[in-house]
Amino acid sequence: VQLVESGGGLVQVGGSLRLSCVASGFTFENVAIGWFRQAPGKEREQVSSIMPNDGTTYYADPVKGRFTISSDNANKKEKKAYLQMNNLKPEDTAVYYCAAFESDGHVPRFLLWKLDYEYWGQGTQVTVSS
Repeated sequence: VQLVESGGGLVQVGGSLRLSCVASGFTFENVAIGWFRQAPGKEREQVSSIMPNDGTTYYADPVKGRFTISSDNANKKEKKAYLQMNNLKPEDTAVYYCAAFESDGHVPRFLLWKLDYEYWGQGTQVTVSS
């Protein structure tokens, strides 16, 4: 599985950015795509995730109400996921990574927030200036 992120950049406090992730090469249909971030000196944290097949989503508390995850399944050979980030804060500054999980079996919705993602993109820098 290959993932390519885009859309990072520099934005002022209160601004918006939209991150994109294109994931391809899946073997199985049961897929989840997650967005993670890692700020300097901090551990990587999950920001949001989605199951493209049924639209189930997860948001970490710090981004609820500000970030929106969505997906595009129009192309069966690849999955696209987007992270719309509004009302950005300095603490949102980090490298954002797209990650993918696939399974040959059903993935219960309640497990979305704790999947063991095995495929990762290269990351894109998001910097929020005050």
